[in-house]
Amino acid sequence: MSAPEPARPRPRLGVFKFASCDGCQLTLLDCEDELLGLADEVDVVHFLEASSAVDPGPYDLSLVEGSITTPEDAARIRQVRAASRHLVTIGACATAGGVQALRNFADVEEFREIVYARPEYVETLATSTPIAAHVPVDLELQGCPIDRGQLLEVITAFLAGRKPDVPRHSVCFACKRRGIPCVTVARGIPCLGPVTHAGCGALCPSYGRGCYGCFGPSASVNLPAMIPLLRSDGMSDEDVLRLLRTFNAAKFAAIEQGSAP
Repeated sequence: MSAPEPARPRPRLGVFKFASCDGCQLTLLDCEDELLGLADEVDVVHFLEASSAVDPGPYDLSLVEGSITTPEDAARIRQVRAASRHLVTIGACATAGGVQALRNFADVEEFREIVYARPEYVETLATSTPIAAHVPVDLELQGCPIDRGQLLEVITAFLAGRKPDVPRHSVCFACKRRGIPCVTVARGIPCLGPVTHAGCGALCPSYGRGCYGCFGPSASVNLPAMIPLLRSDGMSDEDVLRLLRTFNAAKFAAIEQGSAP
């Protein structure tokens, strides 16, 4: 009788945090029952949100939350990339710089002097930038926070060796599928649904308020048409700017700069 074949080593999963609120990592922990099945399929070897036990790379799959805001971050993300076979960024901070990217439109030195009693001890960069601005990224998973279903789809697809099925259409499609009346057409409420990536299940429009773009720009964004529509709904230029510069400030701003008259 031949000896049984040795079991294949399970893929090694690392989860890393940069400048962020930890919400996207908590989305993974919130999967609860699914985590039990996931634990049988992968070895979670680096996930400080869940365990203090840390194993060095290499990692077959790395999930990275947070933006790059310090010189130390910039050096560390290169180390993570070098140790990772596949690297997926999760959340608005990692894919677009996050709320902290609002510093990109102001003087960070002024902020530092106002906020900190001893600003000379605080080392920071003038900008908050997405991970893809520093290293190659295999996939970006948008949202603030990310959708648990999309996250599980990405991990499942990785284990199955296939491309993740993550929708690239806008929130408007989700509204139509759920039978939610358009808040702009029906009630004149400004809404970023036409230019925002789907994934939240059209949560805000389902409660009668406009989408505010927490999942970032969709695959096809027509801001030259969108901005005049927002103005016709009673928004001032300053209001429009504020709406675009929130969770995904860096991504919307990159589009907006070539769109606003």
